[in-house]
Amino acid sequence: MAKLDPIDNCIYILLSSFPAAMSSLLKAQTANAKGKGKRPANDEGEAGPPRKRNKQRVLLLSSRGITHRMRHLMGDLEALLPHIKKDSKLDSKNHLHLLPELADLHNCNNTLYFEARRHEDLYLWAAKTPNGPSVKMHVQNVHTMDELKMTGNCLKGSRGLLSFDPGFDDGEHWKLIKELFTHIFGVPSTARRAKPFIDHVLTFSIVDNKIWFRNFQIIEKDPLKPNGPPETSLVEIGPRFVLTPIRIFEGAFGGATVFSNPEFVTPAAIRSQFKRAQGEKYRARKESQAERDVRREGRRRDEDELAVRKVFA
Repeated sequence: MAKLDPIDNCIYILLSSFPAAMSSLLKAQTANAKGKGKRPANDEGEAGPPRKRNKQRVLLLSSRGITHRMRHLMGDLEALLPHIKKDSKLDSKNHLHLLPELADLHNCNNTLYFEARRHEDLYLWAAKTPNGPSVKMHVQNVHTMDELKMTGNCLKGSRGLLSFDPGFDDGEHWKLIKELFTHIFGVPSTARRAKPFIDHVLTFSIVDNKIWFRNFQIIEKDPLKPNGPPETSLVEIGPRFVLTPIRIFEGAFGGATVFSNPEFVTPAAIRSQFKRAQGEKYRARKESQAERDVRREGRRRDEDELAVRKVFA
């Protein structure tokens, strides 16, 4: 092998060590980007405050006896919120204390539990697990995406804005419900299935002490005028439903009652009152019929001996 000049020898050594040096530099930069690299001793004063991560995960499940419409509503919520983990149905309605344990097994700190009664009444439990608080609400006027067939559309897995009515700042129980809904319906940016897009808005409005839920698509340009100026508009997507707060508990699915709605009347009591009113109408109709029969008997004349029925009998 021929001997190289000193200059050629230095160039050969540099070229041979260049790939290894670049590989080490790339590994160091990757480690620093992930926060795993070693910081120099003089870099302690330049480090900023630790970044706070939003780790919100929601467990979604229901009880036995839900109808197809209730099941479709759960499917719509699962499609809207990519940080939801769906579980199988809970067998017993009397063991709500098992729900915090299920949420802990699924590594979730929020729970949405749909409770069906008599195959027609739907209740929604929204809770922070495992320490609470929790809100029990009655769900009414449910309309799923398949029923509405709205023209709005959004990317599946995208993050949505949350819009709350100014009435949520009036009472203490409304403030608590607003904070709870922010944790549950606010999709964190670090969610595994979340897309880095914001193209819809979830609105919560208070009307007659009820919470009206709507979902709208954000359209920045008119489809008929693609080259025109941007005009932001909202188009409803669905689903839509109405929530009536019943009680707020201090713990998760139980505990001391923090708030109770005095205006709430159970659907069973409303149906019982309606049936009682129908029964009163039936009883009045029968009494009127009996009085009419008595009057007819009193007006009837006695037949004489020359009546046609007696003569030609």
